Amino acid sequence: MNSLVNLLPLILIFVVFYFILIRPQQRKSKERNSMLSAVKKGDTIVTVGGLHGTIQEMDDQKVTLRCGDVRLTFERSAIASVVNVKQSGETVLPAPSEGPAKS
Repeated sequence: MNSLVNLLPLILIFVVFYFILIRPQQRKSKERNSMLSAVKKGDTIVTVGGLHGTIQEMDDQKVTLRCGDVRLTFERSAIASVVNVKQSGETVLPAPSEGPAKS
């Protein structure tokens, strides 16, 4: 019984770390993987370097973007987000999946 009482704080710390750090990180990783698998030819994207372009060609690991008159090849993992284009020509960034902004 005494050893269980001694282990209780350690177990409690692990549970807190799981719900504060590990679980949200797994959720973000899952969302990113689903976004990368849903990307298709013709989508307008933003790379991690901030480059905006339209996907012209793609395979399992590489993506070819058209940026104006230039074609650039990137790794698929370099895609940061997909930008949705409305019919009126406005670009709409996807809503963040996080909670309310902290002030």
